[in-house]
Amino acid sequence: MIGFRNITAKATQSKGRIFKEVMKMAENIQTRPSSDMAAFREKFDKAKHIVVLTGAGVSAESGVPTFRGAGGFWRKWRAQELASPDAFADNPSLVWEFYHYRREVMGSKEPNKAHIAIAECEKRLGKQGRRVVVITQNIDELHKRAGSENIIELHGNLFTTRCTKCEEIVKNYDSPICEALRGKGEPTPETQDARIKHEDLPRCKKTSCNGLLRPHVVWFGEGLYPEILQAADRELDECDLCLVVMLSLILYLHVYEGCTMRDVQYVRYLDI
Repeated sequence: MIGFRNITAKATQSKGRIFKEVMKMAENIQTRPSSDMAAFREKFDKAKHIVVLTGAGVSAESGVPTFRGAGGFWRKWRAQELASPDAFADNPSLVWEFYHYRREVMGSKEPNKAHIAIAECEKRLGKQGRRVVVITQNIDELHKRAGSENIIELHGNLFTTRCTKCEEIVKNYDSPICEALRGKGEPTPETQDARIKHEDLPRCKKTSCNGLLRPHVVWFGEGLYPEILQAADRELDECDLCLVVMLSLILYLHVYEGCTMRDVQYVRYLDI
């Protein structure tokens, strides 16, 4: 099922006002969707710059755990209890077990029809001189694996690390990411924590550093990276059509807060 509705978000300098406008937009888009496919096709055919917003619902179709809703636990913890600077400072071994599990599970997951359709849309419209950009909250790289090239990852990437000492950011596809994590990270509640020694956790590969690595993702309590937020703001400001491919627009409210937005056509996809 595809829902369609035109939404207007006026530019403003007030963060609070923007947030309220997006809240109203989110309520409208959820309560009064349209099924007018002819109107959608007309808007789509005219669009020269399309932004596709995606969230966990897209990856869930590939079997990627979302750690949300009923049963959304890893062992006895919810994601927000592990994905935070405080949790990493208190128990980096446990946090790395959690992210090691998430990295390893992606080896058995593949892009689904939604990822592929978005990638093919970008390729096809690109030949017509039209721009398609994916702005995603997902950190699993499934959009990239499907073939999308214009991707803004709001929350970072599972396969990127940042050194807590020298701040170097690098891609890392090692499996396991360190030998001490091999075979660790089982999500079942009865699994005992590995309690890996600090010095055996993933370390910076620069011999002059050897600092502790952390996943280069945005944790609860952290702000979005300014350059990423600015890039997303620019694409949203310049686009003339926005496709929302997710379970709820509410998840994107923090992205809009602080951004200026002009008139944009918004479309939502349901039951992906």
